[in-house]
Amino acid sequence: MSKVAIVQKAPVVLNRDETLALAARLVGEAAQEGADMIVFSEAFIPGYPAWMWRLRPGGDWGATETIHQCLLENAVNLDSDQMAPLYEAARKHQVTVLCGMNERDGQLGRATLYNTVILIGPDGRLINRHRKLMPTNPERMVWGPGDASGLKVVDTPCGRVGALICWENYMPLARYALYAQGIEIYVAPTYDSGDDWLGTLRHIAREGRCWVIGSGNLLRGSDMHTGLSALAGLYPDPEEWVNPGDSVVIAPGGGIAMGPMRNEEGILYADIDPEQVGIARRDLDVVGHYARPDIFRLSIDCKPRTPVEFDRGDS
Repeated sequence: MSKVAIVQKAPVVLNRDETLALAARLVGEAAQEGADMIVFSEAFIPGYPAWMWRLRPGGDWGATETIHQCLLENAVNLDSDQMAPLYEAARKHQVTVLCGMNERDGQLGRATLYNTVILIGPDGRLINRHRKLMPTNPERMVWGPGDASGLKVVDTPCGRVGALICWENYMPLARYALYAQGIEIYVAPTYDSGDDWLGTLRHIAREGRCWVIGSGNLLRGSDMHTGLSALAGLYPDPEEWVNPGDSVVIAPGGGIAMGPMRNEEGILYADIDPEQVGIARRDLDVVGHYARPDIFRLSIDCKPRTPVEFDRGDS
């Protein structure tokens, strides 16, 4: 049995360092309540770029550039030591942490952003990085598409953990890739919300016979008042619920175990038992006895994708 904590709180929008400091404090708070695994939402660092749903594509060019520059400057370069506060918090409290972020490419052009979720082990080390495979609609003007090198399920003290981000969860083959790796705790950090989305998560729990952790974004108009007039003007009502959150924990088979937490700031806690997964798959194991490999097969290219390779003649 493990205790999962879903953080449903707003980040310090467009401020990487303050958001990381907040995340580290929240890890400590959840650990004091007995949490073994702490989950943050999609693009928590330094905030989901919700403004792209309000800007006019190709019309608000000046505002878009101003806001994007700030996002670029506050995105995370995983090749640097910027994540040290969160790594140290996981190590200090000996907990597993899953966190979404705007990741800045640190290798090639160094200007492309990715919608990334990372998994940190209780030793404070990065154990997986998954970049969102397909940004949704206007998200493609903010993030580049990821590859399958992080499409993994990883052993943790809480169970076998994997994640798909927001509408990746509508990609049946991506889900199947996680099922095929024996996932027990399926995490869905998301900007989506509402009854339709909760129905999707319940379907995944029925289909995969696994625990599903829906980690929702919580944002109010006041959270978008960062000092950038181009951004604040899009959210004139500080009391507006830009996103209600709807974090939830769903048991194998689709029953809601905890939540949803809606229009409310806080940390949602739930006890989960990974052993229930094997029992739930007795009658339906979509990659086991319910598969038909003689008819259907899925092939996945897990190699990291790069537009350039350098042969420097070092060998």
